[in-house]
Formats: sequence, C-alpha cells, structure tokens
Amino acid sequence: MSLRLAARLSLPCPSLVRSVANRAAQRPVPPPRDNIKTPEDFLKAIGRSAETKLTPESWEQLFHTDGHQLKKAGLSVQDRRYILWSMEKFRQGLDPSEFAYPPKPEKKIRGRGPAVQNGKRLRSRRHR
Repeated sequence: MSLRLAARLSLPCPSLVRSVANRAAQRPVPPPRDNIKTPEDFLKAIGRSAETKLTPESWEQLFHTDGHQLKKAGLSVQDRRYILWSMEKFRQGLDPSEFAYPPKPEKKIRGRGPAVQNGKRLRSRRHR
C-alpha cells in the first residue's frame, strides 16, 4: 500500500459519518411560557387531539422525544410530523396560536373527480 493511500485512510471522515446520537436530546428545551406550563397544555394548544395520542410525564421528556419514540407510541406519520414541527416552532419562540392549524379535510370524491365539471360532461380523449 502506498504512503499516500495509507495517510488518506488514517484520516477520520466526520463529514461522511452519520451520527447515531439522538439529535432531539441535543437540542435545547424551551422554558414554559404564558399559559403553556405543562406538556398537556402544549399538546392541547397545538390541536388535532394530540393530548390523547401522546402522554409525556415531563416538559423535558416531551422535548427530548424523537420520531422513533413517537412511532413506537403508535402515532401516524402525519401526527408525528405535525407534533415535531410544532415543537420546533415552539423552540423558535412562536406561540401555538400563531402556527397551529387544523388537519386537511378528507376527500369527498374518490377517483379523478366528478364526471361533470363546470356544467360540461367530461369524456375521455381516446378515439373510439
């Protein structure tokens, strides 16, 4: 093996190595503020009945929760993403009344839409 290759292999490559540590545990825990003093208050404030889906015991435990723990708790992907997004917005100093929003309503029409749109009946474009 050449000296050049040996020197190259001996250098650590931190930029190419993925960290195994829990990144949620490394982020700062925001202090409770205004009318949000407990984890239950925070989950009620963000809506979507998150307080029934997740029951953390302490403020620190809530903000050290990551996606894997939420998945083990049985939350859907949409609920996990919304809760983690809300926690990050709260860390940035925003009030939940500013960023919380209701879920998208379920679709009422299945498929590619109704057969009649804007008073015109739709037909396929293929030749018959």
